[in-house]
Amino acid sequence: MKRQTQLIVLGVLFAVLLVVAYYAYPRNDSAPNAVPAAAFNDRFTPLNVDNPALRMDILKRFLALEYKGVHRNIFSASAPPPPQPVVQKPPEVIAPPVPTGPPPLTVDAKYFGYVSDMNGSQRKAFFATANNEDVIIAGEGDMFLGRFRVDRLTSTSADVEEVSSGRHTTMALEQPGPNG
Repeated sequence: MKRQTQLIVLGVLFAVLLVVAYYAYPRNDSAPNAVPAAAFNDRFTPLNVDNPALRMDILKRFLALEYKGVHRNIFSASAPPPPQPVVQKPPEVIAPPVPTGPPPLTVDAKYFGYVSDMNGSQRKAFFATANNEDVIIAGEGDMFLGRFRVDRLTSTSADVEEVSSGRHTTMALEQPGPNG
């Protein structure tokens, strides 16, 4: 590029810079945010205070305050004395509740008798439902009332297991009343 062409390009760039600077920065003579002082004075209204004197009672109260924190010379290199140890009582130990386990198993039937063969190897128990209308006959290992299984039969008791939970209970043989 020739020297003359370089000077023309430089002159055009300088002119563009001046135009951009002129429009980019606002001038002081047309400041849109300036509020004239006369307009501000027209809106000013003083506060309605009966006695504008200094409140000495409040001032005395603030002057009487004392700093209760650690007093330390901030210009001294030595460390302040350690604070007095705070005696804390040990936390109260609350024992966790003792797990009580599941509630005792209740069977809606009464064990009122049994029968066995001559050898005593096969035993059958008689259970009466809660309303004493139905009699259920079940042997060892048999299910009754749809959810209980007879584990063991003796002449005085029947060991019963609830199949769904695995809980066990012992039902005592109930003797019939004086009326049979």
